[in-house]
Amino acid sequence: MASPDGHKASIIDGKAIAQAIRSEIAEEVRHLSEKYGKVPGLAVVIVGNRKDSQSYVSMKRKACAEVGIKSFDVDLPEQVLESELIGKVHELNALPDVHGILVQLPLPKHINEEKVLSEISLEKDVDGFHPLNIGKLAMKGREPLFLPCTPKGCLELLSRSGISVKGKKAVVVGRSNIVGLPVALLLLKADATVTVVHSHTQDPESIIRDADIVIAAAGQAMMIKGSWIKPGAAVIDVGTNAVNDPSKKSGYRLVGDVDFQEACKVAGWVTPVPGGVGPMTVAMLLKNTLDGAKRVIEQ
Repeated sequence: MASPDGHKASIIDGKAIAQAIRSEIAEEVRHLSEKYGKVPGLAVVIVGNRKDSQSYVSMKRKACAEVGIKSFDVDLPEQVLESELIGKVHELNALPDVHGILVQLPLPKHINEEKVLSEISLEKDVDGFHPLNIGKLAMKGREPLFLPCTPKGCLELLSRSGISVKGKKAVVVGRSNIVGLPVALLLLKADATVTVVHSHTQDPESIIRDADIVIAAAGQAMMIKGSWIKPGAAVIDVGTNAVNDPSKKSGYRLVGDVDFQEACKVAGWVTPVPGGVGPMTVAMLLKNTLDGAKRVIEQ
């Protein structure tokens, strides 16, 4: 239900918040370099030549350079054997100057993703996807070494926008291993009351309308309408979906899982797509790499 005419949600500027975090990281990297003569190192492994994966990877490598993190580039052909990829991961596990290892997903069909990810050293799992890191995230009183980057970025956006999570009703739309599930676990750790909505949920609209905080990560373009949102709610939109747009040079534009225009008339806060969660994911990857390096260098 739309609020009185002229209501405008606060737009959470993920780009600006991520930039502030990157400046903080650059400062800490400089400190490590001056005090110990060492900088954090991140190995980014990409298999094959998917356009989207390549653009993500080049973004990550560029971000490393910007804050002074040394990046180790590993580019492998589409046909690489699973055993060769795992051998590469083992080499990186053993390299002392590499503090974080990221294997860009998805991997080609012939490679078992779970097997590869569980070979990454727990201390270097900056993506936070190692089963032991996820397992600790799921348990009360245990702390994982690393939190997955996108979920961590979502919570950072809430906290830096002054939105408290404790005791709030939070609804997560989507249950993927990369976002939905871990963000639900993180919200639970932060004392929210959490509901997860997924493809088999009956009447998702009424559940979402009850939420103080909505994390949309379903991968369905503009699925969440303004009428689904509780007035004043905080809406974090993780979706990035390409929809046809002949007016754009590329022929498409990116939209989220939330109808942004409508949400702005009802919500208290909302993240745009692009420029919301996306930049935060990369900033959190840099932060995880820094934290991993500090654990080793400051010992």
